[in-house]
Amino acid sequence: MAIEPAGRQPEHRAHHWARLLLLVPFIAVLWVPFYNSVDPMLFGVPFFYWYQLLWIILGAVLILIVYRVEH
Repeated sequence: MAIEPAGRQPEHRAHHWARLLLLVPFIAVLWVPFYNSVDPMLFGVPFFYWYQLLWIILGAVLILIVYRVEH
């Protein structure tokens, strides 16, 4: 039996499902043949580049969601 420090709540196991969301950007960028193309271009930027930049933003949003769920 672990003793929790004063003022801290025990960890809730029910919220660990949210950590699975962190796998989404990893898998989306890992599969390179899916986005290894020039078209469609967005404002003159090839798909290969803007797809990866989009996942940087989406990854940050997913990290925020996981943080909010766990805290």
